[in-house]
Amino acid sequence: MGISCLGAPTDADLVHAAKKGDVSALGSLLARHRPMLLAVAISLVGYGPDAEDAVQEASMIALRRIGDLRDPAAVGSWLRTVVRNACRMRYRSPTHVPLDGGLAALLPSAEPDPTELLGQHATRDWVWQAMEELSPPLRLVLMLRYFSDVTAYQDIAEACGVPIGTVRSRLNEARGKLARALLATADTAHGDIRAVTEERRRHTEELLTSVRHGEAASALATSWLPTVAVSGPGGLGAQGYGQVVRGLEQDLLDGVDHRLSNVVASGDIAVCEFTLRSPPEDPFHCPPGAAWVLHLRSGWVEQARLFHVRRQVPELAHVM
Repeated sequence: MGISCLGAPTDADLVHAAKKGDVSALGSLLARHRPMLLAVAISLVGYGPDAEDAVQEASMIALRRIGDLRDPAAVGSWLRTVVRNACRMRYRSPTHVPLDGGLAALLPSAEPDPTELLGQHATRDWVWQAMEELSPPLRLVLMLRYFSDVTAYQDIAEACGVPIGTVRSRLNEARGKLARALLATADTAHGDIRAVTEERRRHTEELLTSVRHGEAASALATSWLPTVAVSGPGGLGAQGYGQVVRGLEQDLLDGVDHRLSNVVASGDIAVCEFTLRSPPEDPFHCPPGAAWVLHLRSGWVEQARLFHVRRQVPELAHVM
């Protein structure tokens, strides 16, 4: 029996339906609670863009976490907790808003990573179909913010090669447009984003295997345009992938091990994240991780930007 057969569905009805992949139920749930969420946000940050941003942030978290809500009847209090946390973290740390802060009591202790979570829920294709409606710059900041480990505003700015203020404005615009696109595409057919992601993952794994065999140049020639625009840290910038080949070959000689940790793919954009293992004799030879932000045209990489994960520096103990 459908949820609309006995009159207006309860919150619990909508949550149960959303967990089963009914995207219209999830959209209805968010629309129903939006006035309440906005009121909570306004009470904490005042009327204006910050309140709207907090509500949009809460909606994005709900899209990803609804399957983990333990008590469907408590979805209202859960959403209020999410939006309060978004408001508080905005003041506490303007450059990095953790997605899970303040939700420990409501979510399972052992959580899958975002892409694994999306893979478990039928709504994932709906979300990605709506994201495809966004321009590449807006889509990229959302991909980094919500589906990769490059989540801090400063890191997103470096990965995109734009000022941090641009990241904030793009995220604000992207969240608003995504919310509207989700409602507009709720009842349409959705492509299989898993297939797109797995294809990019397979291709990247093959590239890494070729690099380990000293065949970086031939591997890149099969997927990167000869005129690819390359940029990154330390003044990295060139046309063509020659500089990338030389860097990969040098890493191989130095004993650096690259391991693919995550892939986020969406049409003409892909983010490939790696863990980097320094040689035993030189444990600080390279940063702990890296990410390639790739812009594609007809399947070929035409722009590539390298981002290095910053090494965490342990805090010094206070001397009494």
